[in-house]
Amino acid sequence: MPDTKGGMHGQIKLFTGTGSVALAEEISQHLGVPLSPRDITQFPNENIFIQLGESIRGQDVFLVQTMAPPVSHNILELLIFLDALKRASPDRVTAVIPYFSYARSDKKDQPRVPITARLMADVIEVAGADRYMTLDLHADQIQGFFSIQGDALTCFPILSDYLREKDLRSAVVVAADLGFAKKARNLAAELDMPLALVEKRRISVDTEALTLVGEVDDHDVIIVDDEVDTGGTMTNAVKMVQDHGARDIYLSFAHALFSPPAVERLQKLPVEEIVTTNSIRLPPEKQLPNLTVLSVAHLLAEVIQRVHEGCSVGEIFQRYQRYK
Repeated sequence: MPDTKGGMHGQIKLFTGTGSVALAEEISQHLGVPLSPRDITQFPNENIFIQLGESIRGQDVFLVQTMAPPVSHNILELLIFLDALKRASPDRVTAVIPYFSYARSDKKDQPRVPITARLMADVIEVAGADRYMTLDLHADQIQGFFSIQGDALTCFPILSDYLREKDLRSAVVVAADLGFAKKARNLAAELDMPLALVEKRRISVDTEALTLVGEVDDHDVIIVDDEVDTGGTMTNAVKMVQDHGARDIYLSFAHALFSPPAVERLQKLPVEEIVTTNSIRLPPEKQLPNLTVLSVAHLLAEVIQRVHEGCSVGEIFQRYQRYK
């Protein structure tokens, strides 16, 4: 990494909340910048108190904190941390959010419901962020909810590089649902593979009809999505391609939420490998024997460096312009 000692916004100061400690430590190693000290205390009444351990006056501050489970705690800690940073007179504060929660609530598609993704963008700005950085938003239009500058990144180049090295036989990329069809198409183009889609149509409150659009018979299959929460969509997609004659099956996605009963469902699936990233920390009880976790630390570190120096972030993804 280039020199990080100073720039137009001062020195890089790197902080982490409790939700992303391991990832922040990796980012710190790639940057060659130590994590700045801070004290985070949760009192018996569940109130959170944060105190910075050094001066950041006039510095370029980056706070790494996820919005993954425990969602409400991590969000509140993020906001309180941003407020503490803002009040310490830095030159600039960037919120580095590996996983952006409430991203599915991006439109008013029912009467009398909130648009919570917009609310999250608003409170992050009000709390003190001058910029934001995140990975694989569930919906790209969420970028428009922010009034501050930011970088909505993707870790699918990391996943595609790994999958390209696999010995797959005439493989097909399969979008787990139509909502991910465009990004799945881009990934298929990057890997030079054909595309198939799993289409879901709701018949009643409790039932869905599934249709496979495309050909997977006698092909290896990579089923892709942006995240896996309870595992229901992936379970249905695996059954669908299996019923249509797929050979070896791989799963690939950016964010491993693994809310119950995801682990139990994934353990039962006849898949060769599950490939994801460390955008969300997985505790030991959520680890699976066939799970491969790729690190996004190098990507985030390089983007942080480029933002600090005022260099192009898009150059990182020139190989992957299909993802933009």
